[in-house]
Amino acid sequence: MNKDWLEKDFYAVLGVSKDATADEIKKKYRKLARELHPDKNPGDKAAEERFKSVSEAYDVLSDDARRKEYDEARSLFAGGGFRSGPGFGSQGGYGGFGGGGGQQYNVNVEDLFGDESGGLGDFLGGLFNRGRGGARTPQARRGQDLESSLTLSFDDALDGVTVPLRLSTDAPCAACHGTGAKAGTVPRVCPTCEGTGQTSRNAGGFAFADPCVTCRGRGLFVDDPCPVCHGSGRGLSSRTVQARIPAGVKNGARIRLKGKGAPGEHGGPNGDLLVDVTITPHPVFDRKGDNVTVTVPVTFTEAALGGEVSVPTPRGGTVKLKIPAGTANGRTLRVRGKGIRRKDGTNGDLLATVEVSVPQKLSSEAREALQAYADATSDHDPRKDLYTTAQSTSTSRSAS
Repeated sequence: MNKDWLEKDFYAVLGVSKDATADEIKKKYRKLARELHPDKNPGDKAAEERFKSVSEAYDVLSDDARRKEYDEARSLFAGGGFRSGPGFGSQGGYGGFGGGGGQQYNVNVEDLFGDESGGLGDFLGGLFNRGRGGARTPQARRGQDLESSLTLSFDDALDGVTVPLRLSTDAPCAACHGTGAKAGTVPRVCPTCEGTGQTSRNAGGFAFADPCVTCRGRGLFVDDPCPVCHGSGRGLSSRTVQARIPAGVKNGARIRLKGKGAPGEHGGPNGDLLVDVTITPHPVFDRKGDNVTVTVPVTFTEAALGGEVSVPTPRGGTVKLKIPAGTANGRTLRVRGKGIRRKDGTNGDLLATVEVSVPQKLSSEAREALQAYADATSDHDPRKDLYTTAQSTSTSRSAS
């Protein structure tokens, strides 16, 4: 018997009534799954655990057969169908099986588990995940999430790029096709669990299913193991996936690519691929939000008199940047639409910061010209306000 079916109220988990229709259950599950999905709640462990609980509840209640078994099991135990008693007696009776009216009956175990004609024996067999012949129906399992790393150039990160990624994933062994047996042989039904993959354990009057230690839950036993996978039935498979990296991706970002992970088992969905992105620095450009920044050296005369200078732009090419007369060192000028591609298809801007370049060597003619300029502007003191402000501050401190 699945212990979770006794301890968990799947209807309460989904927030639906016990007589809810299949459509109502599906509608409620989809609403909760969208709200709690890990992609929408990154780093939220509580939401992730709630998402798992909701998925587990829907997995049971969306299947008519499993829902019926669940309802019958919950009804049976809620009504006192099994009470804590002495367990299995020496005569094969199971103490504590009775109705809700207080009466108890000693029922032979063979009456419960040996009934080949159906009825209660089949019902309890269903609780142990067994079919008529003891074979266990494989459960669909989601594939594992895979992780990969990728290094992009600054230019590729601007507008996004599609890159091939080679992945190595767990897959059925190519030599034995997943059976785990050597070529020419086949596995046999596990003698311990008789193919169920589980063994029952009596715990305080309740029987619970544990994975079989002989076959490790497979239900099959390999006498002559495959020399390649050593009987596990699993191996490595390499494949190449096309990963689309969105425009404007930031350095250190982790991108989730849905369904690009390891294949699912028994019809289950594929896992996801998590790609950690590193962006190499650019020798000229940098990033500030959705904008690209660049430092533009200009001469003193260009800053003082104004003019136009050519500035390189991302994605190649240049643009003419107008320098207003009297531009101060460190002033930032904006070039529209030359930045990073946004989600809505528009681009950020190019922010050009002016840096006045001072020559290290001067010719005699240039020196004379600068000296003449200094003489002509000797009445201009750029530090006048600096002195005044400093003096007023010192006076204020002395007065206090």
